[in-house]
Amino acid sequence: MIKRFIRGVDVLSKTVGHAFAWCIIILTFGTSYEVFVRYVLNNPTSWAFDFSYLMYGALFFMAGAYTLSRNGHVRGDFIYRMWPPRGQATIELVLYILFFFPGVLALMYSGWLYGVEAFRIREVSVNSPAGIPVWQLKLLIPFGAGLLALQGIAEVLRCILCIRDGQWPARLHDVEELEDVLVQQHAAGATGEKGGAK
Repeated sequence: MIKRFIRGVDVLSKTVGHAFAWCIIILTFGTSYEVFVRYVLNNPTSWAFDFSYLMYGALFFMAGAYTLSRNGHVRGDFIYRMWPPRGQATIELVLYILFFFPGVLALMYSGWLYGVEAFRIREVSVNSPAGIPVWQLKLLIPFGAGLLALQGIAEVLRCILCIRDGQWPARLHDVEELEDVLVQQHAAGATGEKGGAK
């Protein structure tokens, strides 16, 4: 039951993260267009700056849970990684309770008030004469924080299972770091050479 819940939350985080990853493509085309019209046609747009932070902001808010589900957030783990899994899980559980949830719950609450007010007044950007609407981005704050809180619950359950079983439960794998793939290929090649030498 617990593993099914963790997997379900991981799948939700993956789905949302993959959907908002398209913001990168849109941002790339928008920025390329701006560079072209600014430097080739000498006719810069009035919306490019707002457009770029809207796309990047949406990606940032909505991909946090996905990154957490993949254990991809940056950490100083030069000591942590040498500990046994139960020690890692115990420290993580304490840190989630002391730091993660108070911060995320505060972000949900204040982000909701902030986003609803922006929606109520139909807030637009003050950075350009185009008056680009920004209330949509501000409404994403509480939703992104809510997904992060849900993924945080799944991570706490992961810690509890690790403390109980002595090993971390499996995570979904949809993307591999190039560095990891190269290490795996090198290890497989080295194993193949040893097997061939025999």
